Amino acid sequence: MSAVEESADGPIEVIQVLFALHPSFGAQELCGPVEVLTNALHKINDPATKAFQCTIAAASQGVTASSGLTVKADIDFDDAHEDLNDYDVLIIPGGSGIDDVLRKESEPVQLIKAFAALQQQDPSKERTLMSIGTGSLALAHAGLLQGMAATTHPDYYTKMEIICQEAARRGDLEQTDVMEENYVVNNARFDLGEKMDENPFILTKRPDGRRKSIARKGSNAWKESVKRRESNARRAALRLGGLRVITSGGVTSGFDASLYLVAAMVSHESALEVARILQLSWNKGVTVEGIDV
Repeated sequence: MSAVEESADGPIEVIQVLFALHPSFGAQELCGPVEVLTNALHKINDPATKAFQCTIAAASQGVTASSGLTVKADIDFDDAHEDLNDYDVLIIPGGSGIDDVLRKESEPVQLIKAFAALQQQDPSKERTLMSIGTGSLALAHAGLLQGMAATTHPDYYTKMEIICQEAARRGDLEQTDVMEENYVVNNARFDLGEKMDENPFILTKRPDGRRKSIARKGSNAWKESVKRRESNARRAALRLGGLRVITSGGVTSGFDASLYLVAAMVSHESALEVARILQLSWNKGVTVEGIDV
């Protein structure tokens, strides 16, 4: 799997994204983030600088959404596990089928656990785990949200809290802060910069008076961070080895969280351009943990 494309200025790193689908997933929870990520460019005027490459994993060659839409998978879960270290981002869409996933502890639960384990074993690589809607229930069930903050579809806040409490009893009793937010980012990478007022990810004052949001300034820091020993050491000290964990609310929140991912891993300029192309209004979420790298 190649993670490099050529541009006029030489090779460009392509961020590898794996979507893990279950039967009766939410079609828009897949299609929205795919549209955002595949429209992102490292250089907005250079189509050769594609920022993300998306791969779809499922238990069978064709997986059907709750709407009846059938999507062809690129790989099965066996291959996904085998090649998991090749991916920088793992995205878990939600949907009505998530209840069966939790009840049977079927995929993508094991894939989620394996991805988190990779980060703990090798904190030098910057990895991101993101869920859309009820996909966060799978993260909670896997025990990855203890000691963190998270959100989910508004209809599932109570169920999310129950699942997190059950995971805490099975684990080290650390609780999860279930927040009523558009999206929530844990273990962000951010560069405050000299002019904090110009940092697009720092909300000095929220309209509702709630907590501030601080996230990493979008830049080429994604490529640089894996090379810096100090950053790696700080990342290793974070929960889950510094795995960036993003949970989002309902369908449109998935668009917003994906725009955040573009801004954080590519550039803020690229995220704004994607929003313009797709005619999206980017509604920001909150960041609750981070390191200045």
